[in-house]
Amino acid sequence: MDAKVSWKSHVLVLPFPVQSHINPMIQFSKCLASRGLRVTLATTFLLTTSMHTEAGPVRIESLCEDIDEGGGVANETESHGDRMKRYKEVGAKDLQKLIEKQSRLGYPVKCLLYDSVIPWASNVAKELGLVGAAFYTQSCSVNAVYYTIYKGFVPTPIEEPITAVPGLPLIEAEDLSSFVYKIDSYPHILNMVLNQFANMDDADWHFLNTFDKLEDEVVNWMAKQSPKRMMAIGPTIPSMYLDNSIESNHSYGLDLFTQDSNTYMKWLDTKEVASVVYLSFGSLAALSEDQMEEICWALKNCNYNFLWVVRELEEEKLPANFVEETLGMGLVVKWCRQLQVLAHKSIGCFVTHAGWNSTLEGLSSGVPMVAVEQSADQPTNAKFMEDVWRVGVRAKGGENGIVVRYKLENCIREVMEGDRKEVMKRNAVKWKELAKDAVDEDGSSYNNIEEFVTSMLCISEK
Repeated sequence: MDAKVSWKSHVLVLPFPVQSHINPMIQFSKCLASRGLRVTLATTFLLTTSMHTEAGPVRIESLCEDIDEGGGVANETESHGDRMKRYKEVGAKDLQKLIEKQSRLGYPVKCLLYDSVIPWASNVAKELGLVGAAFYTQSCSVNAVYYTIYKGFVPTPIEEPITAVPGLPLIEAEDLSSFVYKIDSYPHILNMVLNQFANMDDADWHFLNTFDKLEDEVVNWMAKQSPKRMMAIGPTIPSMYLDNSIESNHSYGLDLFTQDSNTYMKWLDTKEVASVVYLSFGSLAALSEDQMEEICWALKNCNYNFLWVVRELEEEKLPANFVEETLGMGLVVKWCRQLQVLAHKSIGCFVTHAGWNSTLEGLSSGVPMVAVEQSADQPTNAKFMEDVWRVGVRAKGGENGIVVRYKLENCIREVMEGDRKEVMKRNAVKWKELAKDAVDEDGSSYNNIEEFVTSMLCISEK
């Protein structure tokens, strides 16, 4: 492709500055860059220091350095509301400066692609006359529920199953995002996820981090709620694990935690096919000591090989001598490249917190799952995992939220050797193939991305 066309079609990408939001937007950025657009991703300075060369053709810029100095958006000494207010004030100013800087360098930005939970970015795009595009990192079903609440279609607090959205299963209140189910517990976060629709009609494009076959009815319903183009473009995971269309695209390009892949991959190589239980609860979840102990007992009682990601800050919650007592049977690591692990032939089960990125990665890898949900959108994802996609089981916690050992043990056994084992595995493989079909040439996500790229290239030629 002509380089002049490429630099004239400049997309600036602004994710919400946490790993679970950055990863899918990095991958989407790489996808756009591979098709001839110039793409720059902007995030806080501290996060840019964790990005490496596998971000590939995507250029990285930093902003909000004074936010970093105060401890970042995740600063625990501030209330969430104060942090978001400060991020908005500083971010809007720095974003405009960055856009002006790109123009001075000869690379004027044509489109601002922003995380939907920071809708103030849409105001910046509008003020500067840019194409505005919103990217929704969570599932379409979860966002559809948020939308019905924002529009007042469903009264709160929610006490009855939601029936306002076609394609959703019967979702009880406890299956909803914790921000909604426990509506007074996280008021600022609830406000953030609802207000992503505040200026929804101002965006020229809406991108959904899913694929049509996975949530087809819900995607179609959401698309009718906006006068602008809304389309599924996922799953946004490194292409090596799907269609292999982007050269050397093995990881997202952001590692907040150190990991030694040689250790755990060599260990997995010694295990038989589908014999290992892989456990990871994401980059943010903080399990209680009681929950950690219940997991340890469940793993001991199951007696399967296991690989467990326990972040460094969580290690002290492990019972004394657990690692030594399970040596050989199990391996505990501080972090790993999850897709690399899920793609390994030895993995038979994925015990996950059911965050949307992990859910998509499990589905795209064809690995049956056990959902141990913690908060946020995870209960809804777990509900779909068990009852809609039928690729796993849900280990529900008691009144205190803790999943006791015998429940987790039974769920793991059900996936590894139970009566539904073969059905779950067949369904997991089916969704893996459908995910690949979506991003492959002439697939639904592929064509949707092509439509956007073509539109951007046409703008650059005017």
